[in-house]
Formats: sequence, C-alpha cells, structure tokens
Amino acid sequence: MKPRRTVALVLSALLAVIGLSGCSDSDPEVSATAGTAATAQPAAGSELDAADFAAALKAPETVILDVRTPEEFAEGHIPGAVNIDVQAPDFASQVAALDPHVPYAVYCRSGNRSQVALDLMAQMGVTDAYHLGGGVGAWQQAGGELVSGGE
Repeated sequence: MKPRRTVALVLSALLAVIGLSGCSDSDPEVSATAGTAATAQPAAGSELDAADFAAALKAPETVILDVRTPEEFAEGHIPGAVNIDVQAPDFASQVAALDPHVPYAVYCRSGNRSQVALDLMAQMGVTDAYHLGGGVGAWQQAGGELVSGGE
C-alpha cells in the first residue's frame, strides 16, 4: 500500500508542475515600449526574432523604420515607427536624409522588403541597421502591439 501512495504523490506533484508550466507563455509578449533594452547593439544587417528586435529597438537613439506602403502602415504599425516605403521612387533620397550614425530597427510585412531596405541603406552609408525576421506578422504572433493611423 505504501508504494502506491508514493506513486500517487509523485504523479500528483508531476501533474502540478506540468500544470504550472502550462500557465506560462511559451511565446512571451513583445513590446516596443515595455520591457528591457538589449545590452548590446545587434550586428549590422542582422535578422532578429521578435523578442530580440523588441529589446534592440529600445536602445537609445534607435529609429524604428517601417518600410511598407503608407496604406499598410496606416492599418497597423509598431509604436514610434516612421514610414519610409522601400518601393517609393524617393526611397533613396529619404535614406540620404537619415542620420547615418544612429541605429535603425527596420521591418516590413514578412522580412523581404526590410532586407532589401537594409541592403540599400548599407550602400548609402547607413551601417547600423538590423531587421525583424518574419516582419510585422512575426511581431504580432509574439504578442507585439500595433497602433493604427498616424499614431
């Protein structure tokens, strides 16, 4: 009888531990405003996951660039982002007006246009830029907030 009781107690403890671990988020919520900043700046041209991107964009002087169309930007963007459409004819002149000495956190819808933007920015002398792998979709899946309109 005693071994059964021990097994029952061990199983109960195991179920309690499994139940508690199920309550924690496997994908922690990411935020452009809350949470801690990264301790080091990402390498230029890096592709970051949503959590690392959220931490990196909180570094001092970081500019968040949304390189989607103005319509996509208006539908929902990361708080504090500036919209510069990588497909716009004046993208190069807008990049030329950027301060090349500050870090840029770049994102788009899926990660493709942001990679194109990084390449063009690097050619124009912006050397401290990285982007969000999976784009705004990955941001949302990780629980990241978006704002709509001109906010």
